[in-house]
Amino acid sequence: MPALIEAEGLVKSFGTLRAVDGISLQVHRGEVLGFLGPNGAGKSTTMKMITGFLEPDRGFARIAGRDVQQSGKAAKVQLGYLPEGAPAYGEMTPRAFLHFIAELRGFRGADIARRASVAVDKTGLGSVLDQTIDTLSKGYKRRVGLAQAILHDPQVLIMDEPTDGLDPNQKHLVRNLIADMAREKAIIVSTHILEEVEAVCTRAVIINKGRIVADGTADQLMRRDPSHGAVAIRVASGMADSVRAALAGIAGIDRIETVSQTAGQPAAQPGSPVSQLLRALPKAGANIAGDVAAALRDRGVAIDEISVERGKLDDVFRQITTTDRS
Repeated sequence: MPALIEAEGLVKSFGTLRAVDGISLQVHRGEVLGFLGPNGAGKSTTMKMITGFLEPDRGFARIAGRDVQQSGKAAKVQLGYLPEGAPAYGEMTPRAFLHFIAELRGFRGADIARRASVAVDKTGLGSVLDQTIDTLSKGYKRRVGLAQAILHDPQVLIMDEPTDGLDPNQKHLVRNLIADMAREKAIIVSTHILEEVEAVCTRAVIINKGRIVADGTADQLMRRDPSHGAVAIRVASGMADSVRAALAGIAGIDRIETVSQTAGQPAAQPGSPVSQLLRALPKAGANIAGDVAAALRDRGVAIDEISVERGKLDDVFRQITTTDRS
């Protein structure tokens, strides 16, 4: 099945600055693509080219099979776009604004109110429908922008920071909405909130200096963190050497490091023994958890707790985007 979003070799320069340098990607129905990168990486410029609001110097983009430059009107019928800042007419109310957008989208009569009502229900705007947009909080303004993007039930959604300015409850609402819509749509979400990638995205692309530097699921990206799959072991301080001896023969372990040493747990009584937290770090691709647990059990090493760590997306993000390209 053809991808609903296609970008091929997109290039855009502003003077001597190459903002986007050959980006290609595809997003199929049912996918939510997290589009990540540091400030200035080219995310917004790329999305503006994909949506047809900015002409590329080279390359092309298609929405539902339609070239956004050559068949822009037909492409935008299938597109919902929430740009950075979500500009709207501040003197309008959300009700008037959404009715206006519905009319621009070609709806007439009762369809206008029906489409607006569905978008309002999905974005939770009912309590502010008749306030002027200028008087709304940043979070509500963002939700007005989201409502106009989904009003015509497009096949493709492209959203730049959709949860910017929202409180935790509002973020939860929007994330659930994205997950629900994703079943029938192709969605790109640009975000700086990396937990959002795990929460709603089926895949993530990281760009840096206008180029794609990583593409994979959240789990695949987290596996690039050296600490992914590490085994943390807390023991009484006097048992640390026994742990190291028990794990010495495991081929998949790269090294064992001391993380911390504390005088008991927060609720411990005065004079409680000192505990030590060790971490066994795996060699690339190795799964050491089972071997570590078996070695400690076979050697009869008493431990207070043991856990397997996951990689952190923010650590992977920093590692990827702070490495200079040659």
